[in-house]
Amino acid sequence: MAEQLKIKLSIANRVYPLTIAPSQEEGLRKAAKKIEAMISQFEQNYSVRDKQDVLAMCALQFASQTEQKNIDTIHVSEEVEDRLAALNDLLKSHLVS
Repeated sequence: MAEQLKIKLSIANRVYPLTIAPSQEEGLRKAAKKIEAMISQFEQNYSVRDKQDVLAMCALQFASQTEQKNIDTIHVSEEVEDRLAALNDLLKSHLVS
């Protein structure tokens, strides 16, 4: 088993000790930083006092971004498939002629 790393991340004024693979550290630290920035933004822009509400709003925003990326990826894949099929038909028509 690979060496594990013990880190502490602070999110919403709470410290979370984690044991992770070293390759995960950068991503987790960046994610925690984004969450903290989002919490700050929500607290400044909305009159939200409860940290749980702010964290729920952060979770919803992150989840919706992920879902939108999945939808966009599917749409692009379908578009690419359609273009490749059209190109294939064009090539077939030129080869038969």
